[in-house]
Amino acid sequence: MRTIPFLLCIVSILLGFNAFAETESAAEPSLANTAVVITDPQNDFLSPDGVTWSLVGQSVTDNKTVENIGMLFKAAKANNIPVFISPHYYYPTDHGWQFEGTLEKVMHNINMFDRKDALNLEGFEGSGADWLEVYKPYISDGKTIVTSPHKVYGPETNDLVLQLRKRKVDTVFLGGMSANLCVESHLRELLEQGFEVIVVKDATAAAISPDLGDGYQSALINYGFLANGVITTDEAVAKISGK
Repeated sequence: MRTIPFLLCIVSILLGFNAFAETESAAEPSLANTAVVITDPQNDFLSPDGVTWSLVGQSVTDNKTVENIGMLFKAAKANNIPVFISPHYYYPTDHGWQFEGTLEKVMHNINMFDRKDALNLEGFEGSGADWLEVYKPYISDGKTIVTSPHKVYGPETNDLVLQLRKRKVDTVFLGGMSANLCVESHLRELLEQGFEVIVVKDATAAAISPDLGDGYQSALINYGFLANGVITTDEAVAKISGK
C-alpha cells in the first residue's frame, strides 16, 4: 500500500514540471512595455583605440559585440522600442576617491571614460568616453534616453530605474559592456527592482586576464542562474520584431 502515495507523489512532480515548462514557453515579453538597455557603448570599451582593448578586444571580436549591439539598436528603432543608454563617465573630482576596488583603480589609472566635468564637453568628441561612431545615429536621434552616468558598475548611482518606471517599462533586453561588471550589475539591480530582464549574451563581452580569468565566461554562468532569459542577438531581434 505504500507504493500508492509514492506513485501519487511522482505523478504530482511530473505534472508540476509539465506546468512549469508550459509557463516558460508562454512567457513572451509584451513589446508594449519593453525596452532595450545598453551599458557603456563607448570607445574605451569597443574601439581598437580604446584604453581597454588589450583586455577586451579578443572577447569583443569573438562575440561580434559591436555588430550585435548595432543590430539591437537597429531593430529597436525600426519597431519603436525605447532605447536607454546607461553610460560611464569620470570627472576630475572622481579621481579624489579615498578607496577603490581592483578594477576601479585600473579604470582611474588609465583615465578610462574621463571627461573635463559634468557640463564641459571640451575634448569629448572622439574621446574614450564618447559613443562608438557607428552608434551615434541611433543614440543622437532625439529619442534615445541617455541616463546620468553610473560610477562603479550598477544603476544604483544613476536614474535608469526612474527613467524606465516613468515610461512604464517592465521588460528589458540588456546588452553592452562589460559582461561581468556593468552588464551583470545592471542585471542584478533591475531584477531586484522587479523588472523582467533578458540578457543578450553576444551583445556583450568582457576582459580576459591572465591573473583574474575570463570575465565573459564567468558572466555567462551567472546570467544562466539569474536572468529571466539568456538569448542571442538574432533571437532578440526576432522577438523585438514580433516574429
